[in-house]
Amino acid sequence: MEGKEEDVRLGANKFSERQPIGTAAQVPEDSKDYRDSPPALLFDPSELGSWSFYRAGIAKFMATFLFLYITVLTVMGVVKSSTKCSTVGIQGIAWAFGGMIFALVYCTAGISGGHINPAVTFGLLLARKLSLTRAVYYMIMQCLGAICGAGVVKGFQKGIYDGNGGGANVVAPGYTKGDGLGAEIVGTFILVYTVFSATDAKRNARDSHVPILAPLPIGFAVFLVHLATIPITGTGINPARSLGAAIIYNKSHAWNDHWIFWVGPFIGAALAAMYHQIVIRAIPFKSKDYY
Repeated sequence: MEGKEEDVRLGANKFSERQPIGTAAQVPEDSKDYRDSPPALLFDPSELGSWSFYRAGIAKFMATFLFLYITVLTVMGVVKSSTKCSTVGIQGIAWAFGGMIFALVYCTAGISGGHINPAVTFGLLLARKLSLTRAVYYMIMQCLGAICGAGVVKGFQKGIYDGNGGGANVVAPGYTKGDGLGAEIVGTFILVYTVFSATDAKRNARDSHVPILAPLPIGFAVFLVHLATIPITGTGINPARSLGAAIIYNKSHAWNDHWIFWVGPFIGAALAAMYHQIVIRAIPFKSKDYY
């Protein structure tokens, strides 16, 4: 008992003063071992004269092209079969989406930031991690790549593509539009929150392995969200993916619920950006000139 009491006494004396919590515990700016990137300008005309700007857009196009090609082809292989036991099933579709995100984020992170999803781009724009000019350009290239990727799949197997929904996102029978919208909001929130957490400057400074492993949790988040929401909406959480499949499939029922796959992801991305920046990082409380 004497030894235990001594441990308690030493522990109490080690921290003699009450420790601050919350924003009061923030480390002074000049003593931090990491540095947040300065907020991006809303409009930055100088970007338009840089080759890296256009190179990043080309990388976005190629990434979404490959993403749609592999994932929609996987979906077609599942839905064309009379029995799901002879295919990779829903789990295989989820792995195709998550695995491709993992691979493509790893390949393009150093060139264009690795986000091949307009909702992720929108969340980063709200967090002022890229300019409006760059965000709009990225979204356009993402959508063009998605359209071309779905188009190549249709070119390979037009009959199967047209006869099995073309991989287009729709709200499944038995669910309301509100159900679909909610699923897209929550699913995108999970994805974008994971992106912010995996690429956080503070964590990167603390753990040297975080930048290398960042694509893994992002891809895994996509996999898990697909497992949960494929039965509800086919899982959008990426407006470019939904738009590409809808344009190439181009049937009326693919457009009836299409707004859900833009509104839901953008709301989810906005909520995730605000949660991470305001609640988790408390950035508005650290720097008065950040916003």
